[in-house]
Amino acid sequence: MAVKALASLAFDSSKDPLTEAIAPPPSETEEERAQRLEGEREAKRVSDVIDEQIDKERKAEKPMKILLLGQSESGKSTTLKNFQLMYEPKAFRRERALWRAIIHLNVVQSFHLIMDAMTQTQRLTRREGDDHIPKDLPALTTEHLKIKQRLSPLLEIEKSLIGQLSPITSRQKSPGHRLSLKEVAVNSASSWKDCLQRLVKTDRDSFDSEEAVDWDDPDDPGRVIHACSEDMIRLWKDPVIQDLLDKLKLRMWEQAGFFLDALERVTAPRYLPTDDDILRARLKTLGVTEHRFTLYQGAHGVVHAPHRQKTGGSMMLAAIVLRQANSQCVKLPAHLSSLARVTLSAFDQMLEEDSKTNRLQDSVQLWKEVVSNKLLQQTNIILFLNKIDIFQDKLAAGVRFADHVTSYGDRANDFESTSAYLKKKFGGILKAHSKTQRVFYCHFTTVTDTKSTGLNKGTILSVKDMLMRENLASANLT
Repeated sequence: MAVKALASLAFDSSKDPLTEAIAPPPSETEEERAQRLEGEREAKRVSDVIDEQIDKERKAEKPMKILLLGQSESGKSTTLKNFQLMYEPKAFRRERALWRAIIHLNVVQSFHLIMDAMTQTQRLTRREGDDHIPKDLPALTTEHLKIKQRLSPLLEIEKSLIGQLSPITSRQKSPGHRLSLKEVAVNSASSWKDCLQRLVKTDRDSFDSEEAVDWDDPDDPGRVIHACSEDMIRLWKDPVIQDLLDKLKLRMWEQAGFFLDALERVTAPRYLPTDDDILRARLKTLGVTEHRFTLYQGAHGVVHAPHRQKTGGSMMLAAIVLRQANSQCVKLPAHLSSLARVTLSAFDQMLEEDSKTNRLQDSVQLWKEVVSNKLLQQTNIILFLNKIDIFQDKLAAGVRFADHVTSYGDRANDFESTSAYLKKKFGGILKAHSKTQRVFYCHFTTVTDTKSTGLNKGTILSVKDMLMRENLASANLT
């Protein structure tokens, strides 16, 4: 009996379970068989369609990935907003009401800086051993101090707006006691736009209309800002305050998120930002974010690497990360290109974290780090020399380029000469630090001016040229 049981078990274990699973029922009728076969044919047809689609996607042109690099305030976020405005205008404008809060924050932060300057002037005109404060600061009148006092509610509005952005919003403090704008930074992983939805009363599809804002909301920060608008305009236009800011070298108009020349408009009761306002709005992001756009017929992924830590900017961050990765087996995505941004207008400024290092010179050093990096040797790089409008204004005002860039020598202090010098210098660095020959793509831009900027056109033309060269090289035609 035991022998028979073992034999039966051995026989059962030898059966193919898959064959049993797909085998038709023993009592299947002709009608049931026809239905089963029809179902199998339909399942195969669907499977073939899916396989065909997968095969098409596999053979389709891969998206062009672009790594966006640049120092803090070099225009990375504005570059992305430009792309969004051009290729996703509906999505861009759906967030119009949300940017109203950011622009109001930019305005109150600017006045916070002005009020800090007034407070410092009140205390003393010069601290012993402090070379940052000049001796000939203008005297503030009683009327100035009264206006400053009446504007104190703006500080509470600033705290409120910062608190609404995100529970993990941070303030970027400047080193030492130097006067500078204390930026608000949000983590790119947090949805700060969702946090600001409490300031609007409609769904996200209606953010571009006036109905998106609850104009009767007593807690709307815009109400307090409008109530203070007359004093804000008066203080900003006051000659003594302008002289004070000039003596303290606080160039407000150079600051990102500068709206003080449009106070009457941006503090209006029913103010809604324009496209240009959104481009100018400043909100510092920490971390790495990815943005995707459809450019003409091809899908191009644009990867944004904002300033992460106090290292001077994301180009430094990229250089540090890549330098650490050199000894490891790291592969960058195929069809990767890079957009590098350099702020020309910072040629007469020092780094916040290192008062002895010129910002333009630091950009040159970071450019060397990037173009000489082993992981980027096969990567095409498009260089954008940004903020040429401010750069030209400084040259026209008599600020000598050679005083801050000694290698410039005695060349003419005009835009044509200085821009040619810089283009040649950055191009020479690329050539000297590239193991293989790379084309130098360079464009001068003003990213906040949607009417005159060559940013998007320059990027597209450069990327097209890159793709053409890659195709020619793969066909052994170069």
